Amino acid sequence: MAAVRAPRIPVEERLFSLVLALLATDAGLTKTEVLSTVQGYRQKYVAGGDNAALERQFERDKDDIRELGVPLETVDDPAAAGDNHLLRYRILRGDYELPVDISFSPEETALLTLAGMVWREGTLSAESRRALLKLRSLGGATSVPELAYAPRVRSRDAAFEPLRTALDRGVVVRFDYLKPGEAAPRRREVAPFALVQHQGRWMVSVVEPDTSSRKNFLLSRIVGPVTVTTKTFSRPADATADSALEGLDRLWEQNTATVRAAPHSDARTRLGARRGTVQGDDDVLLVHYSDRQVLAEELTSFGPEVVALAPDDLRDLVASRLRDLAADHPVDAAPSRASAGSGAATSGGAGS
Repeated sequence: MAAVRAPRIPVEERLFSLVLALLATDAGLTKTEVLSTVQGYRQKYVAGGDNAALERQFERDKDDIRELGVPLETVDDPAAAGDNHLLRYRILRGDYELPVDISFSPEETALLTLAGMVWREGTLSAESRRALLKLRSLGGATSVPELAYAPRVRSRDAAFEPLRTALDRGVVVRFDYLKPGEAAPRRREVAPFALVQHQGRWMVSVVEPDTSSRKNFLLSRIVGPVTVTTKTFSRPADATADSALEGLDRLWEQNTATVRAAPHSDARTRLGARRGTVQGDDDVLLVHYSDRQVLAEELTSFGPEVVALAPDDLRDLVASRLRDLAADHPVDAAPSRASAGSGAATSGGAGS
C-alpha cells in the first residue's frame, strides 16, 4: 500500500501555529514537543523515527520568526544545563503584546488583515509579514465574508524578490539596466530604499552611493539577475516609499503630451480614462506621463488610432518605433495589398 503523503501546510500557517504554541506556554516547549504537536510539524513527525529534516526546518523557522521581530527565547533545563535535547522554547506574552494604549476595532482589524492578504507569500515585505503575523497571533484574525474575495497582488518581474530582500537587509545591489535606445545594458550599483508601483508599473527607488543622487528604475528594464551584496548603507531619513511616490507624481504632473485619438477607438477609451487626462477640441487629448519612453511604447501600440502631436521628442520616439515596426514587417508587393498597407502606413506615420 502506498504511503499517505502528509498534507502541505503553507509556511505562513506553520509559523503562525508555532508562535501561537509558544505564546500559550509559560514554561516553554521542547523541540520534540513542538515537532509532535504543532500544526505544520506534527503531520510529518515520526515518533521514534528519523526527524532530522523536520528538525532542520524548525531551526530555519526559529530564525525566520526572530527576523520578523518575534522575541523567541531559549531556556535551559535547570536539572540538565547544556543538554540541547531538553532546551525549551517560549515567547513571553508581555514582550510580544501590543502596548496597552493601542487597540483595534473589528473593522480596523478586518482592514489590516485585508491589506496583508492582498500580497501573496513571497512578495510580502518583512514589515508587513511581521505585522500580519503579530495581528493574527494576538487574536486579530476576524471572520469577515469579504476577506474571502480579497485581491492578490504579485509582481511578475524577476527582479522584485531580490530587491525586496535587499530592502529588508539594507544592502547595496548590482544589476544590468537596459535603457531604451541603447544597444547594451549598463551595470548599476545602487542602494534601494523603496519598491513602488506607479501608473501600473513597478519601480525601484534608489540612492547612488557614490553621488548620493536618487533615481528610479523600471523593474521591467532590469536585464538578468540582481546581485544582493553584503555592503550596507545608511538610508537617509527622508528616503521612503512616500517620498518616492511624491517625486514620481510631481514628474507625472509636470509632463504632458498632446495626442489625437480616433473617436470610439481603443486608444480614445484608454487614454481618455487615464487620471488627469484633459479632452480638447477635434479629438485632442492632453495626457500626463512620467516616462517618455513608456508613453511612446504605449502610443505606438495603438497604431493608426492615435497621433502624437507634442512634444517633439515624443513624436520622434513614436516615429522611430513605427519605422522599426515597418522595417520588421514589410508590406507585400502585390498591388491590392500594397494599397491597403500604404493607407495604414500613412495613418501610423501621422502619429509620429
